[in-house]
Amino acid sequence: MKPALLASLLICGLLGCAPKPAEHPAGGASEGKTAIFAGGCFWCLEADFEQLPGVIAAESGYTGGYLANPSYALVGLGITGHTEAVRVTYDPQRLSYAQLLDHFWRHIDPTVADRQFCDIGSQYRSGIYWQDENEKQLAEASRDALLASGRLPRIVTEIRPASRFFRAEEYHQDYYRKNPLRYAYYRYACGRDARVQEIWGDDQASTRWSETTDSPAKEPTRPGRADPSSIPPR
Repeated sequence: MKPALLASLLICGLLGCAPKPAEHPAGGASEGKTAIFAGGCFWCLEADFEQLPGVIAAESGYTGGYLANPSYALVGLGITGHTEAVRVTYDPQRLSYAQLLDHFWRHIDPTVADRQFCDIGSQYRSGIYWQDENEKQLAEASRDALLASGRLPRIVTEIRPASRFFRAEEYHQDYYRKNPLRYAYYRYACGRDARVQEIWGDDQASTRWSETTDSPAKEPTRPGRADPSSIPPR
């Protein structure tokens, strides 16, 4: 890592450069609606949603599989059918489901199957998991509009009915705030922001976690998470 980048990450760890925590109004998360998305590393997608005004909270977890009560270790092997996902609780008076969809698309790479950025395997596939007919129609319409725009050559993000969402282990929740240095380095080394910028340009409002003057890390050529010698283990 370049010295300038390392220094900036250290400063972020000391001063707190992560997005602000999700809002928790007096009424609590029970007053909000929920939505379920998958977009690779749930640490990153949770952070991306929790910076969006109107989001009450985001939880990391697993969905879309066939094993009850999956563990991170099993999901990480790609043998349970689950994908890493987030369950977003939001205030429908301030934020619509259509706006959530727009935010989601612009923080992932919808053009690749069974991977996101440096993470490879079906457990990192992207998806929108609708909970009623209205969400289904909005999700499909948003996908179709993106395809019709010609901006993307293809979209392979799955749109499926929601199945049971299993909350991930506690150490995964709000990881970006609990471990800001490790998280910032992982996000940079995985090339997430660099790829999102390449696809969407300025048409996305994510908080930058890396210095755009540096090249993204080389992606791994084997299934699973990137080489632990270059990226902190999850």
